[in-house]
Amino acid sequence: MRAGSPDRVDRRLAAILAADVAGYSRLMAADEEGTHERLQAHLAELVEPKIAEHRGRIVKNTGDGLLAEFASVVNAVRCAAEMQRGMADRNSSVPIDERIEFRIGINLGDVIVEEHDIFGDGVNVAARLEGLAEPGGICISGNVRDHIGDRLPYAFEDMGEQSVKNIARPVRVYASRPKVASDLLAPRTLTSAPHRPNIAGTAIGAAVTTLLLIAASVWWLWPATKPSPATPVAAATSIAQPPVAPRLSIVVLPFTNLSDDPKQQYFADGVTEDLTTDLSRIEDMLVISRNTAVTYRNKPVDTRQIGRELGVRYVLEGAVQRSDNQVRVTAQLIDAATDTHLWAERFDRDISDLFALQSEITSRLANTLGVELIAAEAARPTEHPYALDYILRGRAAFLKGPTRENFAEAISLFERALALDPRSVEAQTDLALAIVNRVLDRMTDSDAADLARAKGLVDQALVASPRSARAHFVKGQLLRVQGRIEEALFEYETVIASDRNSVPGLVNVARCRMLTGSLDEAIPLMEQAIRLSPHNPYNGNYFASIGTVHLLQSRSDEAIAWFEKARSANPELLSVHLNLAAAYGLKGETERAATELAEVRRLSLDDRHSSIARLKANGYWGVPKVLALYESTYFAGLRKAGMPEE
Repeated sequence: MRAGSPDRVDRRLAAILAADVAGYSRLMAADEEGTHERLQAHLAELVEPKIAEHRGRIVKNTGDGLLAEFASVVNAVRCAAEMQRGMADRNSSVPIDERIEFRIGINLGDVIVEEHDIFGDGVNVAARLEGLAEPGGICISGNVRDHIGDRLPYAFEDMGEQSVKNIARPVRVYASRPKVASDLLAPRTLTSAPHRPNIAGTAIGAAVTTLLLIAASVWWLWPATKPSPATPVAAATSIAQPPVAPRLSIVVLPFTNLSDDPKQQYFADGVTEDLTTDLSRIEDMLVISRNTAVTYRNKPVDTRQIGRELGVRYVLEGAVQRSDNQVRVTAQLIDAATDTHLWAERFDRDISDLFALQSEITSRLANTLGVELIAAEAARPTEHPYALDYILRGRAAFLKGPTRENFAEAISLFERALALDPRSVEAQTDLALAIVNRVLDRMTDSDAADLARAKGLVDQALVASPRSARAHFVKGQLLRVQGRIEEALFEYETVIASDRNSVPGLVNVARCRMLTGSLDEAIPLMEQAIRLSPHNPYNGNYFASIGTVHLLQSRSDEAIAWFEKARSANPELLSVHLNLAAAYGLKGETERAATELAEVRRLSLDDRHSSIARLKANGYWGVPKVLALYESTYFAGLRKAGMPEE
């Protein structure tokens, strides 16, 4: 049965059932021993007897699930239905966040059989179907649906053809949602009572509890497809079903012209067209073309119908109103499946520069809308469902702030995600970013080892996903920390080429251009980043960067105005007080400069900011001509403020 002896390979047609526990890592994190004990009880008391009852064979257990095969497709589907009904009974008295719920996928296919395993596309498709199922639900392939015909009284909703990982052809998918699955059979008395061991739940902090609940909620929203809330239809229907909406899919309806002058329709159309184009640049976003969207002009808006007709999950509608030199643009995002309003914004602007105004509105809308959509749906960061919790928790730890403890926690969580799914581009890039930032913030014990590891991770991510803007951003960070600014600039420019609304991309392009001597190009980029994200907690840094450009060009008053603005945004930002000390020193206001320098000493955690020599040694100040500008302005001002040379 080895390669090289194809005539000895044992093949057979089988119905393959793949099942796993939804949110298993979350449950284990909350109560490891209790979760393990309850799962084993469910398997022994319900799952294994049901499979045996329907003449199935458990091929293998996977820790949090199992793989089984049946000679009969009908038996496989009936077994799955009874398993889900039984689990619903057993969970009826269990708190929602403690429930063990299976997701089940069933496929019919030719498999290669070995003593303790089965292989082939038939198995792979079953596993992908399980990943598409909701917790408590069942997904079956089209060939399974064809074989069961009218033999079973179960309703399955047509989810259309789905492209699944590592399978060349799309798979027709039918789904039974959790409520339907639990009602497939009349309630019955179990041969044994629901098993709930009397084990006290592990005490965890409120923050961790909240994070895990958020992770569970986000995971619920994250499957590659999500059935519409319509009543499930019988599979035997002859009516063609509309395409299932991808996770990130939208139509921008023609914005309504509310102006008194109907000739102003062009402006509304321009906003619509530019917004459609900008949204199309969001990675993995499906945007219906304007030519299709315009067919809905001046028609009553029924978002559910539009969603069904176009196969989109979101509808964006809006209006434009001009009056003299003022324009108001409103927009709102609607969930097409539920007709729920998710987000709305209004812009009131002067129309003195029409082109700039239109560009600002569409860029702001696209940026904000992209954030809203990703918050609601987000591209799935891993094909392994249990790695998701670790990625989410790692990001939460990373965002808590740059401390050794937070970096260690984030890195550990990303490593656990990567161990579960070594091919996850998101896990690779998140881990690489945390490692690089640990070096940038000087919170590592080995710069060389960290940078080498980060390089390996990001190179691996770019091989798998060469267009990933996130991976290019991380590579830019890696090159920047190595002082390879020109190469880093190329990576950051690649980021904004694919997403011109990327605030981190814009900011880092600006910083690299400062360091390479293109000072005049830096300020507009920083200003654009601030316009796109006016409430960004890092805006203090961005204000300071604009001030630095003014300082290097000997415009001390303008520099001080921006530095003061940065201090208002973040009074604890040490670099701002350094900049103010330099600017006031350069102006001759030595008393104010000395006050700022004293604040630097108060905030500093080490001696890197104690002298001119140490500052120079612990930073990269750009190409020679830029370093010369720093010498004649920044360092000259700090000397006048009282900072010693050595």
